[in-house]
Amino acid sequence: MERIERTGPVWRETEVVSQKRLAGDIYSMWIQADDVAAAAHAGQFLSLYTRDKSRLLPRPISICEINREQGRVRIVYRVAGAGTAEFSQYRPKDPVSLAGPFGNGFPTKQKKPGQRAFLIGGGIGIPPMLELARELDGEKQIILGYRDELFLNEELEAYGQVWLATENGSAGTRGNVMDVIRANSLTADVIYACGPTPMLRAVKNYAAEQGMECWLSLEERMACGIGACLACVCQSKEVDSHSHVKNKRICKDGPVFAAWEVEL
Repeated sequence: MERIERTGPVWRETEVVSQKRLAGDIYSMWIQADDVAAAAHAGQFLSLYTRDKSRLLPRPISICEINREQGRVRIVYRVAGAGTAEFSQYRPKDPVSLAGPFGNGFPTKQKKPGQRAFLIGGGIGIPPMLELARELDGEKQIILGYRDELFLNEELEAYGQVWLATENGSAGTRGNVMDVIRANSLTADVIYACGPTPMLRAVKNYAAEQGMECWLSLEERMACGIGACLACVCQSKEVDSHSHVKNKRICKDGPVFAAWEVEL
């Protein structure tokens, strides 16, 4: 399978459709953006700009869901600083400035009919799994890892069997996503994952042990979003044609990579 290549970002001023708090510091926002919705695919991200002109850089946030009929995109994000705290105060009809979609998304066309997939999300890597689950055909085992509070798990149940892991054991399996797979003897043919680096490293190693196809969406602080600043590079197996070293630009070459492409 080949990942979905980006078509070209759109910069625009638009407005908030709705926003609600899902859990703790996790918020869900729908944004009206017809041309962005038409171009976007699972695994890509948006860059949102704050109203504070002293904060020059946008905040990259993964696309959670796309409604092409209504021309809307949804983001689910964690409040982690002043920028995202500002976003959490937005209300319907409030203006929002964004650019996107950026990056390369998950491959959603199966190599072989009937492939079984693991969709693995950890923490704020869970939101991209919703649009991926909507776009991906075939049987899906959706494995979600949380610290404690749950979010999006009930929405994801519409697209496949959902398995939960929590660090404190308050829901599902006590532990992490790999503990879920082993405790329940789950099997699949291909893996799609997004989450913190330690989780992705464990998923990559498991896929290699099992000889499975594996696609990883990497999380990283990003600046420009177009691959020019080299602020979000990761180590790669191959020499990058832009930097001429063994690096990949997560914002432009990713954020989705075949597991074999990157060193974690």
